[in-house]
Amino acid sequence: MNRPQPNEYPTWGETYISKVNGDIVEILTDQAHSLPALFRRNTDKADYAYAEGKWTLKEMLGHIIDAERVFAYRITCFARNEQQHLPGFEEDDYVKNARFRQRALEDLIEEFIALRKANLYLFKSLNEEELNRKGIASGREINVKSILFIAGGHIIHHISILKERYHVV
Repeated sequence: MNRPQPNEYPTWGETYISKVNGDIVEILTDQAHSLPALFRRNTDKADYAYAEGKWTLKEMLGHIIDAERVFAYRITCFARNEQQHLPGFEEDDYVKNARFRQRALEDLIEEFIALRKANLYLFKSLNEEELNRKGIASGREINVKSILFIAGGHIIHHISILKERYHVV
């Protein structure tokens, strides 16, 4: 699958899409294993935040899970030719209201694994027509293929932050 063209997604999408190099389905599949492994190697930092007001590792993973759900919902809606505009989501409010700090890191890891596994069935089932379907989310037009790339790039983005600011290994 070719990388989406800039006219297929809002400008903010470039932050994530530009990080994807390679086959997006392979990258999404690999992330189902590599991301949980990264968090499991760093369980001792589960409640660590690198600065005041920043998310802990558990909150970061919770955010990734929430974003995965939002991306999958948008993909489902637009692939099925939904015409209604979909709302945006305020990630800080989601994290603030989710109580991720009170959860076990391993539960969050398992939740991500289950969610990504289920989503991969959806992602792999999409044909070219469905991948090119568009919709409006957060007030901007975007196609299904772009959301797939954003989902993969979003995790790549957060892995970079985890390594640079949280010093995970």
